[in-house]
Amino acid sequence: MNPRHPRVLALVAGVLTLAVALPAARAATSAPAAPGAPAASRSSRTTSAYVPPARHVFVINIENKGYEQTWGGASQAPYLARTLRRKGVLLNQYYGTAHNSQGNYVAQVSGQGPNPDMQSDCQVFSPFVRTGTAAPGQATGAGCVLPAGVDSLPRQLSRRGLSWKGYMDDMDRPCQHPAIGARDGNQQATPGHEYATRHDPFVYFRSIIDHPRYCAAHVVRLGALTSDLGRVRTTPRLSYITPDLCHDGHDAPCADGRPGGLRSVNGWMRTWVPKILASPAFRRDGVLVITADESDSPQSDSTACCGEGASANTPLPGISGPGGGRIGALVISRWTRPNTWSTTPYNHYALLASMEEVFGLPKLGYAGAAGLDTFGLDVYNSGWNS
Repeated sequence: MNPRHPRVLALVAGVLTLAVALPAARAATSAPAAPGAPAASRSSRTTSAYVPPARHVFVINIENKGYEQTWGGASQAPYLARTLRRKGVLLNQYYGTAHNSQGNYVAQVSGQGPNPDMQSDCQVFSPFVRTGTAAPGQATGAGCVLPAGVDSLPRQLSRRGLSWKGYMDDMDRPCQHPAIGARDGNQQATPGHEYATRHDPFVYFRSIIDHPRYCAAHVVRLGALTSDLGRVRTTPRLSYITPDLCHDGHDAPCADGRPGGLRSVNGWMRTWVPKILASPAFRRDGVLVITADESDSPQSDSTACCGEGASANTPLPGISGPGGGRIGALVISRWTRPNTWSTTPYNHYALLASMEEVFGLPKLGYAGAAGLDTFGLDVYNSGWNS
């Protein structure tokens, strides 16, 4: 039996720290899965014994930052790299799945791999022309805006009656996106507008944007988060939060003259993360994940983990390598021990699979790849189920 199988995890449920975990067990850290393209998809709805009773998940992405740059001792975001880091478990072998940005965001919410249009950040808001299907659950073809038949985490949640919202910093109006087939005018920030379409994964699904009322109710401006956090019942089960091109660290300096980079990330985190941590929903049953979309560039780091190789639509998802590079991720919750770490390899597909396990949903696309680890007792390491 695979030593990472959930039934093995149940046998080590009493393990409280990584230091004493069995090296071969799922709760322990381990080497990446065997190289090669992911295999068959899993579709179990069963919630495994190592998944805590979380009900609210919050995801924040910053931009183009490798692991050492964000989490190292010289990080220019000390609130993130030290203050917040002490509150949770740092996943120090967490990887992006592609270069450039757009494919990573789509991966996090659908398990779809990139294609050359996505790797160029979808300069044109082109429709995806589907030519077929490949395992696991991949739409083959070219283009950016995926057809209605391509499933996603938001639509999974809606079908189950579970709420979700994407909170987009500096977006002018709910569900903002270019017209199908038009050039994307939000590729570069201006002093008065720093929203980036490519960092808003939800508008790349026809199943969302073809329903304007549905889209406008779910893909909203960041300011709505403040009031939504006020009560448990108004806090979505999934809150996916995207800072703008200045606050996410992408630009340095920013279009309006602010410093940008991790310095601006630090200030934004100081404003918004305490609101999340103090919210009734997070305090009751929330999980916060903070990561980056990719490393600094394809040239600096295009490494991968977790068996990622050629995807269905491109031989090198990372342009100059198999992945989006090592970026790290921080997980904070009542089920994670403060100031701990995990060296289990994870990536954006693993994050999607882990969210789907929390919500009791089937795993989509590469999130269902055989051998892909999901967050286990190395992440939910407080001993909550012992």
